[in-house]
Amino acid sequence: MHRILYRSVFVVMCLLLVAACGQPMSAGNIKKVGLLVPETVNDQVWGTKGYKGLLKIQSKFDVDVYYKEGINTQPIAERAIREYAQKGVNLIFGHGNEYAVYFNAIADDYPDIHFVSFNGNATKENTTSLNFKAYAMGFFGGMVAANMSNSERVGIIAAYEWQPEIEGFYDGAFFENENVNVDIQYVGHWDHDEKALQLLDNMLENEIDVVYPAGDGYNVPVIEKVKENGLYAIGYISDQSDLGKSTVLTSTIQHVDTLYEVVAEKFQNGDLDSGNLFFDFQDDVISLGEFSPDIDYQFKEQINQYIQVYKETGQLPNE
Repeated sequence: MHRILYRSVFVVMCLLLVAACGQPMSAGNIKKVGLLVPETVNDQVWGTKGYKGLLKIQSKFDVDVYYKEGINTQPIAERAIREYAQKGVNLIFGHGNEYAVYFNAIADDYPDIHFVSFNGNATKENTTSLNFKAYAMGFFGGMVAANMSNSERVGIIAAYEWQPEIEGFYDGAFFENENVNVDIQYVGHWDHDEKALQLLDNMLENEIDVVYPAGDGYNVPVIEKVKENGLYAIGYISDQSDLGKSTVLTSTIQHVDTLYEVVAEKFQNGDLDSGNLFFDFQDDVISLGEFSPDIDYQFKEQINQYIQVYKETGQLPNE
């Protein structure tokens, strides 16, 4: 009797082991993943990168993923989160800094969900904010702009004053050429094509010949107009060399889709910290993009050396 019982238990354990071998990685912490974006995933820049990151998670962890567009107020976000919770989602990405505020307000109501936002301030135990340390990418972009400016006048069309890449760009341009003039104008929004193009017109009248459109919602139309005028631009967020290799000198890239995968891996393994996390060149989620063939080879080599030193030591060339 005991021998039959032991044999039955052994068979059951074997069957469970075989079944477990076929389980995807989602047998860990990740169950389902949701994405919220304030505008659209079809903007070819910021929103698209978030969507690509979501697809990377789906592929790697074999889990169901969902996304919702136009989530741009607290009530709309709360409704979307409630729907995600009913679906069994336990990891939610809010693709923007506004979501840190939304998530802090509602996180206590969903202790089984971890909320991830960008460039904000996460204050709850189950919230995390991913922050790009963008000063250095702006610095190197500014060096390239100043090096390639014939008029010694470069322009920044920024979204907001708090963007660290703006100060970095200014400092990098001045480090490369102390005689350069840097004109900084603010759109006051990530996605306002008309105002950004008006600011560009003013810059072109002032003989600015290299422009850094540091706003993911309007940088493409700005670069297209810069191209029409035969001038130079520095790409933003994505490698935008495909808009014209003789126009886009390089791009300051944030590899958002890669960071999604990194964060999902941490969550899967149970070691995703709450609070504010910071990422830079050293984490391989920030880089410069392809260089234009118009840039001198020796200068490209010098920039690459500076970047390598920064990755190894954390020191920029002006420090």
